Amino acid sequence: MSRLQVSGRAFAHIANFYPEIAAFRRDLHVHPELGFEEVYTGARVHEALKACGVDEVHTGIGKTGLVAVIRGRSTASKRMIGLRADMDALPMKEDNDFAWRSAKSGLMHGCGHDGHTAMLVGAARYLAETRNFDGTAVLIFQPGEEGYAGARVMIEDGLLDSFPVQSVYAMHNWPAMPVGTIGINSGAMMAAADRITIEVTGKGGHGAHAYFTVDPVLVSAHIITAVQSIVSRNVRPIDSAVISICAVQAGDLGAMSVVPGKAVMVGTVRTFSAQVQAMVEQRLGELCSSVAAGFGATAKVTFERIYPATVNTVAEALFAGDVAQSLVGVANVERQMEPSMGAEDFSFMLQKKPGAYLRIGQDAKGGAFLHNSRYDFNDEILPLGAALHAGLVEQGMPLADAVRTQAPIKESVNSDVHQKAASSSAH
Repeated sequence: MSRLQVSGRAFAHIANFYPEIAAFRRDLHVHPELGFEEVYTGARVHEALKACGVDEVHTGIGKTGLVAVIRGRSTASKRMIGLRADMDALPMKEDNDFAWRSAKSGLMHGCGHDGHTAMLVGAARYLAETRNFDGTAVLIFQPGEEGYAGARVMIEDGLLDSFPVQSVYAMHNWPAMPVGTIGINSGAMMAAADRITIEVTGKGGHGAHAYFTVDPVLVSAHIITAVQSIVSRNVRPIDSAVISICAVQAGDLGAMSVVPGKAVMVGTVRTFSAQVQAMVEQRLGELCSSVAAGFGATAKVTFERIYPATVNTVAEALFAGDVAQSLVGVANVERQMEPSMGAEDFSFMLQKKPGAYLRIGQDAKGGAFLHNSRYDFNDEILPLGAALHAGLVEQGMPLADAVRTQAPIKESVNSDVHQKAASSSAH
C-alpha cells in the first residue's frame, strides 16, 4: 500500500479520529440509497453533524439535501465558503464480498459518494472543533448527483439565496490516480452531458417483400454511421466532442420476417464548449432528417441538455491547487489535469458561483474503476480529503494574527497512523 505523506495541523488532527470516519463511511456503503431517497443517509449525516458540534443543520433543501453551518472564531470578514459532497448511490449490483458490502439488492455505492460524504463530515468535525478561520463555512450534502441533477434542485430550492457563499468547492475520488495525489486545472474538468433520442418512422411490411416498405432499421444504420461525421468533419480538432448511439430498439425479435414501422435510438453527446454543443445539436437534426428523407422516411431528434460542463474559475482553481500543494507537496499536485468526458452536476453550482472541482487519487483497488461492480472507496484517503476541505476554509478565510490562539505548525503524518486504526474500527 502507498505511504501517504501529508503535511499540516488539519491532517494530523483528523487522523486521530480516522477510525470513526472510516466506520461511518462503511456504514453508508452498507445502506446505499438512490437520488432523493437518501433518508437513512441524511439521518446519519444529520446525527454526525450534531455530534460534531456544528452551529446549524438545515434539512429538506432539494428534497433530501442537508446544509451545515460552522462559524469561525471570527466572522468579521463576512466571508462564506461552500463545500459540497454528493450522497447518492447507483442502481447496480455489488460483487464485492467484504463485510461492508451493500445490504440492498441492486443498489451500490459504486462511485464513492459514501467516501465523499464521510470526508465532508470529517472536515465538519475538525472545523467545529478548531474554528481557525474568519468567516462562515457552509457544508452542502447534496442528493441525486447520479442523473437527478440534485445540485440544480438544491439551487432552485434556495440554497444559494439562503447561504450566499462567495465560492464553492467539491472533489471526487479518482481511481486512476495514486493515493496522495490531487488533480485540478483552471478550466473544464468534466464535459456537458446531453441525451439524444432519434425516432425514425418508415413503413412496415413483410421482410420477403421489402421493396414495399420503408425500412427504419436500414435508415437507422445509416444514421448511426453518418452522425460520427459530425465529430470528424464539423468539430475543430482542437475542440472535443463525443456522440455515442448506445441503444437501438426496433421490431420484435420473435418476428424475423416483419419489417417494423418505427425505430428508436438513444445516446449521449459530450462537449466542453457551449458553441460546440449548440453546433452538434443543430447538425444532428439536419443530418438525421436528411438521411431519413433520402430513404423516404422521417426522423425526429430530441436533444435534452442534462448537465452542463463543469468549468473551474481560474482564481479559485489556482487557490485550490495551492491548498492541495500545502498538504501533499508540489510533486503530488497535477495542475493541468486532463478533463474527463464524464459529467458532474456540480456544474450547476459553478454556473452560479466561482469555484473549483478537484480529483483526489485513491488507486483502483483490484483494477476497479468508478461504476464497476467491484469498486470500493479507499478509506486511506479519508483524512486527506477532509483536510483538503478544511484547508480550503482555513486558507480561504484566514484569521488575523491577533485572533489566532497559537502559531501555525507543520506536521507530517504517514498513512500508517490510519492504516493501523482502520484494522481496529468496528463495521
